Amino acid sequence: MVERKLLAEFIGTYFLVFAGTGAIIVNELTGLITHVGIALTFGLIVTVLIYSFGHVSGAHFNPAVTIGFLCMKQISMKKSIYYILVQIIGAICASLTLKLLFPSNKLLGTTLPTYSWQQSFLLEIILTFLLMTVIFNSAVSAKAVKPLAGIAIGATVGLEAMFAGPITGASMNPARSLGPALVSQHLSHLWIYVVATIIGAILAAVIYKILKDNNEV
Repeated sequence: MVERKLLAEFIGTYFLVFAGTGAIIVNELTGLITHVGIALTFGLIVTVLIYSFGHVSGAHFNPAVTIGFLCMKQISMKKSIYYILVQIIGAICASLTLKLLFPSNKLLGTTLPTYSWQQSFLLEIILTFLLMTVIFNSAVSAKAVKPLAGIAIGATVGLEAMFAGPITGASMNPARSLGPALVSQHLSHLWIYVVATIIGAILAAVIYKILKDNNEV
Protein backbone atom coordinates (compact mmCIF):
# COMPACT_ATOMS: atom_id res chain seq x y z
CA MET A 1 0.00 0.00 0.00
CA VAL A 2 2.75 2.46 0.95
CA GLU A 3 4.69 1.56 -2.19
CA ARG A 4 1.66 2.44 -4.35
CA LYS A 5 1.38 5.83 -2.68
CA LEU A 6 5.07 6.57 -3.10
CA LEU A 7 4.97 5.57 -6.75
CA ALA A 8 1.98 7.85 -7.29
CA GLU A 9 3.83 10.73 -5.62
CA PHE A 10 6.89 10.10 -7.77
CA ILE A 11 4.93 9.98 -11.03
CA GLY A 12 2.80 12.99 -10.11
CA THR A 13 5.75 15.17 -9.13
CA TYR A 14 7.66 14.04 -12.22
CA PHE A 15 4.92 15.14 -14.59
CA LEU A 16 4.19 18.36 -12.69
CA VAL A 17 7.81 19.44 -13.15
CA PHE A 18 8.13 17.93 -16.62
CA ALA A 19 5.05 19.68 -18.00
CA GLY A 20 5.38 22.96 -16.09
CA THR A 21 9.06 23.65 -16.56
CA GLY A 22 8.91 22.01 -19.97
CA ALA A 23 6.42 24.69 -21.01
CA ILE A 24 8.90 27.35 -19.87
CA ILE A 25 11.70 25.79 -21.92
CA VAL A 26 9.58 25.36 -25.04
CA ASN A 27 8.39 28.95 -24.75
CA GLU A 28 11.99 30.14 -24.55
CA LEU A 29 12.72 28.22 -27.74
CA THR A 30 9.63 29.12 -29.76
CA GLY A 31 7.85 32.02 -28.06
CA LEU A 32 4.55 30.32 -28.87
CA ILE A 33 3.31 29.25 -25.45
CA THR A 34 3.47 32.71 -23.78
CA HIS A 35 3.36 33.48 -20.06
CA VAL A 36 -0.39 32.82 -19.95
CA GLY A 37 0.16 29.44 -21.56
CA ILE A 38 2.82 28.54 -18.99
CA ALA A 39 0.48 29.47 -16.13
CA LEU A 40 -2.31 27.41 -17.69
CA THR A 41 0.05 24.46 -18.14
CA PHE A 42 0.92 24.46 -14.44
CA GLY A 43 -2.72 24.78 -13.43
CA LEU A 44 -3.95 22.11 -15.82
CA ILE A 45 -1.26 19.55 -15.01
CA VAL A 46 -1.99 19.92 -11.29
CA THR A 47 -5.71 19.43 -11.94
CA VAL A 48 -5.13 16.36 -14.12
CA LEU A 49 -2.74 14.80 -11.63
CA ILE A 50 -5.06 15.34 -8.66
CA TYR A 51 -7.87 13.48 -10.40
CA SER A 52 -5.44 10.78 -11.55
CA PHE A 53 -3.68 10.07 -8.25
CA GLY A 54 -5.67 11.77 -5.49
CA HIS A 55 -7.38 8.50 -4.57
CA VAL A 56 -4.02 6.72 -4.36
CA SER A 57 -1.70 9.04 -2.42
CA GLY A 58 -3.67 12.20 -1.70
CA ALA A 59 -1.89 13.94 -4.60
CA HIS A 60 0.59 16.06 -2.65
CA PHE A 61 3.38 16.29 -5.28
CA ASN A 62 4.86 19.05 -3.14
CA PRO A 63 6.98 18.85 0.05
CA ALA A 64 5.33 22.01 1.38
CA VAL A 65 1.91 20.37 1.03
CA THR A 66 3.16 17.26 2.79
CA ILE A 67 4.54 19.40 5.63
CA GLY A 68 1.21 21.22 5.85
CA PHE A 69 -0.59 17.89 6.15
CA LEU A 70 1.94 16.78 8.75
CA CYS A 71 1.11 19.88 10.81
CA MET A 72 -2.56 18.92 10.54
CA LYS A 73 -1.74 15.33 11.62
CA GLN A 74 -3.17 14.08 8.35
CA ILE A 75 0.04 12.12 7.66
CA SER A 76 2.63 10.46 9.91
CA MET A 77 6.18 11.74 10.26
CA LYS A 78 7.59 8.56 8.72
CA LYS A 79 5.30 8.65 5.71
CA SER A 80 5.88 12.38 5.22
CA ILE A 81 9.64 11.81 4.99
CA TYR A 82 9.10 9.11 2.35
CA TYR A 83 6.72 11.39 0.45
CA ILE A 84 9.19 14.28 0.44
CA LEU A 85 12.06 12.07 -0.70
CA VAL A 86 10.17 10.61 -3.67
CA GLN A 87 8.81 14.05 -4.59
CA ILE A 88 12.34 15.44 -4.77
CA ILE A 89 13.55 12.42 -6.74
CA GLY A 90 10.63 12.78 -9.14
CA ALA A 91 11.42 16.45 -9.71
CA ILE A 92 15.11 15.73 -10.33
CA CYS A 93 14.26 12.95 -12.79
CA ALA A 94 11.93 15.32 -14.66
CA SER A 95 14.65 17.95 -14.93
CA LEU A 96 17.17 15.34 -16.06
CA THR A 97 14.73 14.28 -18.79
CA LEU A 98 14.33 17.89 -19.92
CA LYS A 99 18.12 18.33 -19.88
CA LEU A 100 18.37 15.31 -22.18
CA LEU A 101 15.68 16.71 -24.49
CA PHE A 102 16.94 20.31 -24.46
CA PRO A 103 20.67 20.15 -23.68
CA SER A 104 21.32 23.76 -24.72
CA ASN A 105 18.89 25.20 -22.17
CA LYS A 106 20.80 26.69 -19.27
CA LEU A 107 18.12 27.18 -16.59
CA LEU A 108 15.63 24.35 -17.22
CA GLY A 109 12.84 26.45 -15.72
CA THR A 110 14.74 27.33 -12.54
CA THR A 111 12.84 29.72 -10.27
CA LEU A 112 14.77 32.96 -9.76
CA PRO A 113 13.75 36.30 -8.22
CA THR A 114 13.34 39.05 -10.81
CA TYR A 115 13.98 41.82 -8.29
CA SER A 116 15.01 41.59 -4.62
CA TRP A 117 15.18 38.29 -2.76
CA GLN A 118 13.13 39.83 0.04
CA GLN A 119 10.27 40.54 -2.35
CA SER A 120 10.28 37.01 -3.74
CA PHE A 121 10.63 35.48 -0.27
CA LEU A 122 7.56 37.26 1.07
CA LEU A 123 5.58 36.64 -2.09
CA GLU A 124 6.34 32.90 -2.00
CA ILE A 125 5.12 32.74 1.60
CA ILE A 126 1.86 34.43 0.58
CA LEU A 127 1.41 32.27 -2.53
CA THR A 128 1.98 29.03 -0.65
CA PHE A 129 -0.28 30.17 2.18
CA LEU A 130 -3.11 30.74 -0.30
CA LEU A 131 -2.52 27.42 -2.06
CA MET A 132 -2.52 25.48 1.21
CA THR A 133 -5.60 27.33 2.43
CA VAL A 134 -7.45 26.28 -0.73
CA ILE A 135 -6.24 22.69 -0.30
CA PHE A 136 -7.37 22.51 3.33
CA ASN A 137 -10.76 24.04 2.64
CA SER A 138 -11.49 22.14 -0.58
CA ALA A 139 -9.94 18.74 0.12
CA VAL A 140 -9.65 18.35 3.92
CA SER A 141 -12.61 20.15 5.50
CA ALA A 142 -15.58 17.94 6.30
CA LYS A 143 -17.80 20.62 4.75
CA ALA A 144 -15.86 20.80 1.47
CA VAL A 145 -17.29 19.77 -1.91
CA LYS A 146 -14.40 17.38 -2.40
CA PRO A 147 -15.13 16.29 -6.01
CA LEU A 148 -14.35 19.88 -7.03
CA ALA A 149 -11.08 20.05 -5.09
CA GLY A 150 -8.93 19.30 -8.13
CA ILE A 151 -10.45 22.18 -10.07
CA ALA A 152 -10.09 24.60 -7.15
CA ILE A 153 -6.47 23.65 -6.49
CA GLY A 154 -5.46 23.64 -10.14
CA ALA A 155 -7.13 27.00 -10.68
CA THR A 156 -5.24 28.41 -7.69
CA VAL A 157 -1.90 27.23 -9.07
CA GLY A 158 -2.72 28.68 -12.49
CA LEU A 159 -3.91 31.98 -11.02
CA GLU A 160 -0.83 32.40 -8.85
CA ALA A 161 1.50 31.45 -11.70
CA MET A 162 -0.30 33.99 -13.88
CA PHE A 163 0.28 37.04 -11.70
CA ALA A 164 3.36 36.09 -9.66
CA GLY A 165 5.33 34.06 -12.19
CA PRO A 166 7.09 37.11 -13.70
CA ILE A 167 8.29 38.16 -10.22
CA THR A 168 9.26 34.95 -8.41
CA GLY A 169 8.63 32.09 -10.81
CA ALA A 170 5.63 31.22 -8.60
CA SER A 171 7.12 28.05 -7.17
CA MET A 172 4.90 27.26 -4.15
CA ASN A 173 6.70 23.92 -4.19
CA PRO A 174 10.23 23.11 -2.97
CA ALA A 175 10.49 20.07 -5.28
CA ARG A 176 9.48 22.12 -8.33
CA SER A 177 12.38 24.49 -7.57
CA LEU A 178 14.87 21.87 -6.41
CA GLY A 179 14.76 19.74 -9.57
CA PRO A 180 15.68 22.43 -12.12
CA ALA A 181 18.13 24.17 -9.76
CA LEU A 182 20.08 21.02 -8.93
CA VAL A 183 20.27 19.77 -12.52
CA SER A 184 21.13 23.18 -13.99
CA GLN A 185 23.44 24.00 -11.05
CA HIS A 186 21.80 27.41 -10.45
CA LEU A 187 21.62 27.14 -6.67
CA SER A 188 22.18 30.69 -5.47
CA HIS A 189 18.54 31.51 -4.72
CA LEU A 190 17.22 28.00 -4.13
CA TRP A 191 16.88 28.53 -0.38
CA ILE A 192 14.15 31.15 -0.97
CA TYR A 193 11.89 28.59 -2.62
CA VAL A 194 12.50 25.98 0.05
CA VAL A 195 12.22 28.08 3.19
CA ALA A 196 9.46 30.49 2.11
CA THR A 197 7.14 27.77 0.80
CA ILE A 198 7.49 25.71 3.97
CA ILE A 199 6.75 28.78 6.11
CA GLY A 200 3.67 29.53 4.01
CA ALA A 201 2.38 25.97 4.38
CA ILE A 202 2.88 25.93 8.15
CA LEU A 203 1.16 29.30 8.56
CA ALA A 204 -1.79 28.04 6.52
CA ALA A 205 -2.08 24.98 8.76
CA VAL A 206 -2.05 27.15 11.90
CA ILE A 207 -4.72 29.50 10.55
CA TYR A 208 -6.87 26.62 9.29
CA LYS A 209 -6.80 25.03 12.76
CA ILE A 210 -7.91 28.31 14.36
CA LEU A 211 -10.76 28.79 11.90
CA LYS A 212 -11.81 25.15 12.12
CA ASP A 213 -11.90 25.20 15.92
CA ASN A 214 -13.94 28.41 15.92
CA ASN A 215 -16.49 26.86 13.58
CA GLU A 216 -16.94 23.93 15.92
CA VAL A 217 -17.62 26.05 18.98
